[in-house]
Amino acid sequence: MTTLVEQLDKLTNAHTVEELWDIHTRHMGTYGFDRLMYGFTRYRTSTGLGDPQDWVLLSTQSPEYMRVFFDEGLYYHAPMLRWALENSGACSWRWMLDMNRTDNLTPSELRVMEFNKSMQVTAGYTISFRSVSERIKGAIALTAKPGMTQDKVEQIWAKHGDEIVVMNNVMHLKLLTLPYSGDRNLTKRQREVLQWVGDGKTIQDIAQLLSLKPATVEKHLRLARETLDVETTAQAVLKAAFYNQMFLMESDIV
Repeated sequence: MTTLVEQLDKLTNAHTVEELWDIHTRHMGTYGFDRLMYGFTRYRTSTGLGDPQDWVLLSTQSPEYMRVFFDEGLYYHAPMLRWALENSGACSWRWMLDMNRTDNLTPSELRVMEFNKSMQVTAGYTISFRSVSERIKGAIALTAKPGMTQDKVEQIWAKHGDEIVVMNNVMHLKLLTLPYSGDRNLTKRQREVLQWVGDGKTIQDIAQLLSLKPATVEKHLRLARETLDVETTAQAVLKAAFYNQMFLMESDIV
């Protein structure tokens, strides 16, 4: 098995989100966690997690599972998501089973558990990552292989839990440094004009720097706002910076 140092070296040297996720999921599989689901938002509010289009969502769950869990909104009532939003650290899914035995789950939460049972998502751990802002939240669900009991998961965790937590934290922190856009990819010109705005340049300045007409610069800014689904250019600069889509080296653009 790959050592902790070797795995951390692989994670920290990944160049893309896809490469990072592949390295991480393959290694988690060696511990018996063959289905992972990672979510991250910078737009959490007191009433929700922001626009799903702005989430970073990575999963090795089946398309069928994701279609029901997310597209039909089951995630909103998932007991372990509730735990993750209220806590930081690692939590055994035994907590969820204990909650069920004490009849503290709502009908909606029980529906989630029944769906998970039907999809053999019954044993695992959830890690909720610590954040300095109430608006930012990231977590990952590590689902054990079908047929693996929670007791077996606890045995694995007792032996390897500390290193698993470290690897997941490093993966999470590394991912935050990599360009990620989901379905909202800026063009090279849109990135350029936003970068110049971020540097404090005016429309006229940018037009001169890029040898463009001011109207063309304004068009690229408008398209960037539409791509990022924001109302103002300032918001576009902020969101592009959040998702590491600005000031990229050419080798980082995929």
